[in-house]
Amino acid sequence: MPHYRQVGEVPRKRHTQFRQPDGSLYAEELMGEEGFNYDSALLYHRHLPTELVAIEGVDSEIQEATPNHPLLPRHFKTHELKTGGDAVSGRHLLMLNEDCRISYAAVGDTSPLTKNATGDEMVFIESGSARLESTFGALDVGPGDYVIVPASTIHRWVVDEGETVRMLILETRSHIGPPRRYLSRNGQLLEHAPYCERDIRAPSEPLIEEGSEVDVLVRTRSGTSRYVYAKHPFDVVGWDGCLYPWALSIKDFEPITGRIHQPPPVHQTFEAPNLVVCSFVPRLFDYHPEAIPAPYNHSNVDSDEVLFYVEGNFMSRKGSGIEAGSVSLHPGGHTHGPQPGSVEASIGAKGTEEYAVMIDTFRPLELGPGARDSEDEAYAWTWLEGR
Repeated sequence: MPHYRQVGEVPRKRHTQFRQPDGSLYAEELMGEEGFNYDSALLYHRHLPTELVAIEGVDSEIQEATPNHPLLPRHFKTHELKTGGDAVSGRHLLMLNEDCRISYAAVGDTSPLTKNATGDEMVFIESGSARLESTFGALDVGPGDYVIVPASTIHRWVVDEGETVRMLILETRSHIGPPRRYLSRNGQLLEHAPYCERDIRAPSEPLIEEGSEVDVLVRTRSGTSRYVYAKHPFDVVGWDGCLYPWALSIKDFEPITGRIHQPPPVHQTFEAPNLVVCSFVPRLFDYHPEAIPAPYNHSNVDSDEVLFYVEGNFMSRKGSGIEAGSVSLHPGGHTHGPQPGSVEASIGAKGTEEYAVMIDTFRPLELGPGARDSEDEAYAWTWLEGR
């Protein structure tokens, strides 16, 4: 994230002596991406962040994936998936490829301390409220929030008793940020960007927790390990830099409209290597006197298109079975578009009140058990007129 922040106590100069009240040094930790060549933060711990008393492998269930063969457009009803568990163990894997994993969860428990050492995560909160606690502090989030958790951030998702939080989760093998075309040479969000730094929320004060021999689950490409830290990792008295967890509400995304139908890139919100994330929000429709508000039929030649329908009247999907909580997959090589009758019905409409999240990947997606457990097998045939 290009936005510099300082939270809590830090010394005036980096890499200089910074002493605790008893005279001992705080332990400085540089957390940086891409070696020393990308965003980073400096955190100041009361205890050594390197002090481990045990490390062991953890057996985890393998969620097998299968190719999308035969090549079908697909519809998954995520609200039919089992609820419960926490935001780490309760994930239903929907789709994955070499660059990412897309999961859905409806959870009611607080998660264990964990860190994803493979890449950044984006968690979109469909409903319910939660608190992301991390070495950077706490961040309260709720419906409509995108939450970006940088790789290797020690964190947990706290859910109040009796609350159910529904979330769409994107795990990457790299880093997530604003599209480069939205940024100045120095990293500021530009005037044509659909959101700005004022819309971004991040931890505002340190989160101190005592404890000894504290378990943290570390997830990597090769599996999960359990690290046992001598002292609780939530011992940071201050940090500064451009790397930290942050949240952006989809309701703060400002849509770009035009006289005729605008293509999906105007809805782009984030990018990561080999994928983009877009936000569809309430907006005025096209205002050319002969405009057709419904999207045109199109072929995804180089990408698989995943749409998560959050809420509203999904105009172009009428008659397809799509509803709130649905996830559609329109794969590369498949021509798709509005359902029969939707184009004519859209003419004259003034606007839309729908919310949806789109993830376009530039490598084919395979199907996980969550997809197989929630599929609407009639979806591929809903473009047949008269049916």
